[in-house]
Amino acid sequence: MLHFKVDEDKCTKCGLCAQDCPINIIDMDSGYPGIFAGNEGACLKCQHCLAICPTAALSILGREPEDNVPLKGAFPDPDCLEILIKGRRSVRWYLDENLEPEILQRLLNVAWHAPSGANDRQVRFSVIDDKRVFAAFREEVYGGLAKRIKVGKLPEGKVFFAEFVRLWQEEGVDALFLDAPHFLVASSPRACTAPVPDCLIALSYFELFAQSLGVGTLWAGLAKWAIDDLVPELRERLKIPQDHVIGFAMIFGKPAVQYQRTVEYGTASFVRVSI
Repeated sequence: MLHFKVDEDKCTKCGLCAQDCPINIIDMDSGYPGIFAGNEGACLKCQHCLAICPTAALSILGREPEDNVPLKGAFPDPDCLEILIKGRRSVRWYLDENLEPEILQRLLNVAWHAPSGANDRQVRFSVIDDKRVFAAFREEVYGGLAKRIKVGKLPEGKVFFAEFVRLWQEEGVDALFLDAPHFLVASSPRACTAPVPDCLIALSYFELFAQSLGVGTLWAGLAKWAIDDLVPELRERLKIPQDHVIGFAMIFGKPAVQYQRTVEYGTASFVRVSI
């Protein structure tokens, strides 16, 4: 049930909710917004109707307008947002301490609001939120890689992982996870409309919001390869369902470095299409 409700005392019959519905299942036949019972199954659950109502007259999915944050005057200054985007850096040095649980939960909650194909909203975050757990997981990864190397099962194009294992075993250098305290993997069911893009978008939202909270991040491509291609048994350790595709992985934590300014990469590379 969608629990689509309209407060007729507040509703101005403007029709904005019907106009903005992505799949056109809201009608104004009675004068007020409504959804025919036979159309409820087509709802994307995007809540555009609740978000666009200027008088807070509409609720859906048991969510009430007053439980959400008004947008007027609440968006960040464009210049500040530009600096946030230009100022984010890949962090490779971390403090040896855990993030506060409330900060991590806030990060995940915000990333969960990232857009997804057809509003599938099935991205799954596998999180290692304790540095001691991550230390044990790190040993499992390097141990699994060492076993593959011993029996000569590193695939062509991935033989350089042998050097990462050597560095870890002989010098204690962690080339895969950079001694970060936390690890995050985003996965999504293969049957979703856009499983990998959904994961990448969610992690992008996670990273930018992390930057605003003073949390460092790094897109961990080598770690993703290690888990997805070389030691796939670790997927179970991360509680990633068999029908899921791993979109990407990220390490994060309190940074041990502080960057002081943005950098410039010049103007965007683009082509202007005309008739």
